[in-house]
Amino acid sequence: MLDGTATVVVKVGSSLLIDRDGQARTGWMATLAGSLSRRAGPVIVVSSGAIALGRAAIGLGCRPASLAAAQAAAAIGQIRLAQIWTEAFARYRRDAAQILLTLGDLEDRARYLNARNTLETLLAHAVVPIINENDTVATGEIRFGDNDRLAARVAQLAGAELLVLLSDVDGLYEANPATHPDARLVTTVEEVSAKIEALADGTTATEFGTGGMPSKLAAARTATAAGCQVLLTSGRGDCDPLTRYLDTGRGTVFSAAQRPLVRRKQWLRSLQQHAGRLLIDAGAASALRRGASLLPAGVQTIEGQFERGALLRIAGPDGDIGQGLSGYDAHEASCLAGAQSSDIPARLGYAGRGPMIHRDDLVLF
Repeated sequence: MLDGTATVVVKVGSSLLIDRDGQARTGWMATLAGSLSRRAGPVIVVSSGAIALGRAAIGLGCRPASLAAAQAAAAIGQIRLAQIWTEAFARYRRDAAQILLTLGDLEDRARYLNARNTLETLLAHAVVPIINENDTVATGEIRFGDNDRLAARVAQLAGAELLVLLSDVDGLYEANPATHPDARLVTTVEEVSAKIEALADGTTATEFGTGGMPSKLAAARTATAAGCQVLLTSGRGDCDPLTRYLDTGRGTVFSAAQRPLVRRKQWLRSLQQHAGRLLIDAGAASALRRGASLLPAGVQTIEGQFERGALLRIAGPDGDIGQGLSGYDAHEASCLAGAQSSDIPARLGYAGRGPMIHRDDLVLF
């Protein structure tokens, strides 16, 4: 897909963009821009580096200690980062556009669709969107967490066929290569299972970035569920990392789901801001796996205070199994827990809306 017409999202982390002196690696960025510009298909870049660039500009020698300092650094770095990418793609007669997103932009359905329309319009005009989290306004409670997860959400948003996560390692190893030099590279992953997740134990984030191998696996899970193949490979060195992968094959490919979720279900599955949790019995969990709606009769416990339409986690006897949008607020849900559908009018004093969570508003993990 790298050399084809597929829509490709490339995520570049801070540790690849910024050198030890806090300066942008402009030559390497131009090399990557050239490689992407030669592709026949649409390209999206998810770029970290704003805070790292900004902190160097105002003399913050280490990771900013306060949220205000980090946001000030981001405000300085975002404009510099956009300028560098613009100049890099301009060498190859490609226009670039900056998009700064917050978690709320992709959690709210209307804003999500608006962002998708903007992205599709830019790609239709052969513009390269440069996307980053809007760190000047995002806080710990309303963040994607890291740009690996953001890149997966962008791939989902764009309906991309391939997500490339450029890292400081060649891919996923059977053990941490920093402590186990003989660890073997895993070249193909069919499913991000618990066994695969265990391989990420002991890995850490970089000096400049926030993501580690666990975040890359979480991103791979989100993207592959949307039908997007994921490539994790190294961006170290001065050469073009995409050409290097094509020449050497060193990397880990995560296979796309054979039966991806429909786009609305993809959006539902990727939502992160939960307002509460429903604990359900084994019978209800089994019914959900067969494609049924969640009825009040199967709900045992309500956790949290929430409004109708809020995102809720759904937990069965063995733990979390899915999430969905509530048909009732917390008070109504508490009144209905364990009730048969025929008892809803008596419990609420009005007809109600049927399921606790309708199957169209529900997705299983």
